[in-house]
Amino acid sequence: MVRRFDVSMTYEGWKNYATWNVALWINNEYGIYLGAVAFMKDYKGRRPYRDFIVECGLDTQRTPDKVKWLGKELDLVALNEMMNEFKEHK
Repeated sequence: MVRRFDVSMTYEGWKNYATWNVALWINNEYGIYLGAVAFMKDYKGRRPYRDFIVECGLDTQRTPDKVKWLGKELDLVALNEMMNEFKEHK
């Protein structure tokens, strides 16, 4: 029996395309990545993704792929976990 993968459930391991897209830009655009690592160095809050995006002035902007940095469809729990992993980077 062949199992079919339901792409509507996940996108490259993320909840959806929008969440994957903003994570991709943060992790692969070196300047943003360095900013995220520096931001998380001393961060003590509970909403690191949102706070980082606001700090960078991206809260009303979109990625180059036209995805809102703070869109309603984003999986903020997963993005906060991603940001917290940056605490381990030097």
